[in-house]
Amino acid sequence: MGRLSRDARLETRDARARLKIQHEPYWRQITPGLFLGYRKGSRGGVWMVRKTEDGQKIKRTLGAADDHQDANDVDVLNYKQAHRKAIEFAESKIEVRRQDRYTIAQAMVDYMAWLSVHGKSAAQTRPTVDAHILPAFGDMNLCDLSTEKLILWQKQLVEQPIRRRGKLLPVDPDDAEALRKRKASANRIMTVLKAALNHAWKNGKVESKDAWERVKPFRAVDIPKQRYLSELECSRLLNACGPDFRELVRGALLTGCRYGELTRLRVEDFVVDAGAVLVREAKSGKSRHVPLTDEGRTCFARWAAGKLRGEFIFTRADGGPWGKDHQARRMAEACANAKIEPAVSFHDLRNTYGSLLAMRGVPLQVIAAALGHADTRMTERHYAHLRDSYVAQTIRANLPSFGADLENVVPFATA
Repeated sequence: MGRLSRDARLETRDARARLKIQHEPYWRQITPGLFLGYRKGSRGGVWMVRKTEDGQKIKRTLGAADDHQDANDVDVLNYKQAHRKAIEFAESKIEVRRQDRYTIAQAMVDYMAWLSVHGKSAAQTRPTVDAHILPAFGDMNLCDLSTEKLILWQKQLVEQPIRRRGKLLPVDPDDAEALRKRKASANRIMTVLKAALNHAWKNGKVESKDAWERVKPFRAVDIPKQRYLSELECSRLLNACGPDFRELVRGALLTGCRYGELTRLRVEDFVVDAGAVLVREAKSGKSRHVPLTDEGRTCFARWAAGKLRGEFIFTRADGGPWGKDHQARRMAEACANAKIEPAVSFHDLRNTYGSLLAMRGVPLQVIAAALGHADTRMTERHYAHLRDSYVAQTIRANLPSFGADLENVVPFATA
């Protein structure tokens, strides 16, 4: 094994923390033609290896960097461990020269490693990969993947039995709603596969992405969830909550924040001068400021009063933090007591926030910014239809009267 190639930029966590986030890895040459790379993302980085053989560059992800967790020499590596694995990769007797030796299973491993450090939820994606993608394509070489194979698989996803509580239930071909749901599910599974394949293409594992780009999703099958509360239902729900949970529910209605975003808010995240709360860690991996109304300012000032900057704004009655699933039972009980049927989830409070703004004519760009959507596509999908009520109300309130008295209308006489 070769000597350790020293690199002050990459050897320690503190040094890597000072590097700028960029797509192209920071490369360190180990031997001629062999490089160890560190690609930094918004929540950490991954180690990569690059080897040049016969004029061809071969890249491989080695594992996550130990930026925020201790190295285990398996999937989380420090600099020395990554250096050793890069040399082992180069010296391996496994044939790696041909692109067609790169399997879809390897592509999924590399993609999941990337997901784990880029603010995405690898845990939510893993079941889809294990249940649908690997059984169908795991051993297939990426260069052997064709449009025809993908279209056939897409069709099989729709026709395969539904797994429910350990039982396989056949899909009724005459049930239009069941078929719509199966097609929508197939679209979501295909999205995961395409994301992994695009990641492999960006890393030079395959020359073209035409095979999967030609496969189009099923259209008009993904109906957006439209459950939201009216203002009266919001009042009933708040009155039905216990004191500690009521503060959390009110915070959701005032900000549109997700449960996890709210429970992570600390006193220092309430920006008094700007009248906003700072969401430091959103689902997208980006932070955002959520503006508050006068009521919101008053509430957050009261909730933050007497607490230190690093303390949580929202806590349970016993002073402890809200856990991952503490809201589910409390929400169901509050809906039952408030006679809200069907019951809503805590996430529906976020839908309520967006819906009430849309019905009052707030531009979708503004709603998207407050909710943390990357663009207006998701916002339009969920809330654009609600603008119709605002349009109708505005026309009825502003169109002048033309003096018509319908009770005294005399039909026009014809000769």
